Amino acid sequence: MKLITQVEIPSLGRPIGLHNKLAFIGSCFADYMGSRMRQNGLTALVNPFGVLFNPLSILQVLTQDPTCKSLYFEDEDHRWHCWLLDTHFSATSMEACKSAFLSARGRLAGWNPDTLVLTLGTNRYYERLDTKLIVGNCHKRPRAEFVEKEMSLTQCIATLETICQLFQRSRIILTLSPFRYAKYGFHESQLAKATLLMAIDAVQKKYPEQVYYFPAYEIVLDELRDYRFYDRDLLHPSEQAVDYIWERFSDRCFDDETHRYLVDYEPIRRALQHRPEEPDSPAAQRFREQTRLRLNELMTKYNLGLDV
Repeated sequence: MKLITQVEIPSLGRPIGLHNKLAFIGSCFADYMGSRMRQNGLTALVNPFGVLFNPLSILQVLTQDPTCKSLYFEDEDHRWHCWLLDTHFSATSMEACKSAFLSARGRLAGWNPDTLVLTLGTNRYYERLDTKLIVGNCHKRPRAEFVEKEMSLTQCIATLETICQLFQRSRIILTLSPFRYAKYGFHESQLAKATLLMAIDAVQKKYPEQVYYFPAYEIVLDELRDYRFYDRDLLHPSEQAVDYIWERFSDRCFDDETHRYLVDYEPIRRALQHRPEEPDSPAAQRFREQTRLRLNELMTKYNLGLDV
């Protein structure tokens, strides 16, 4: 008996292999998917600039000069923040904050991903009233300091095309976050998603060899259309939903060798997660050593070295 309408997902033209270098950039959904990569023993660079929700904010962190002083400000508690980044990059001085930004930019450049997974959340963004700077994070500053704007379809397309050009040597997997923006209103949230979907479609058609769309948003709406697949806030997808999306993603986007590796890695993953009642006991130490040896054997079998 068929109980759900399953979303048809085309296979990735060149499947992702164990030695591909993936970077996840975008909304909190990029964090979710990137964490599944790591939990399954695969490597990925995940949101090196923190969570970013709209195409313009993503473009800002990729192109703005990190040494520009107008990107930074000091709050009442003498903490320095960057308007483009989240609070993980905040520091006790502007130089330290700037250094964190430069370090993040360097990590992305050094990683040099051959596959970029770009997760978009909304077409809305915030702009500073004083400097007209498009921010990635408002850092809980008064709302009166910003103006909220919407990217037009034309703006979304142009911004995504620019990102494609910045990563012209990389394959780009575009996804749309299933998170529902209740603060905008559900109708307005849907309009934002619709604008992004049309922009993604236009860019995919223009760059068919480079851009692939993975329908995470449609999977939640059509296959998991039940509140039990949402978190307690009823807005974010639940762990179960993310696990299901991960399974669909890996099924359609990974090559055969990676699937074999995931099967082999699964018992090691469970062993690594095991927390013994007496962690310093001889039995627990033997268990850790046996797990380490099994992991090393797996690395050798798949020629992974220390990459995983």
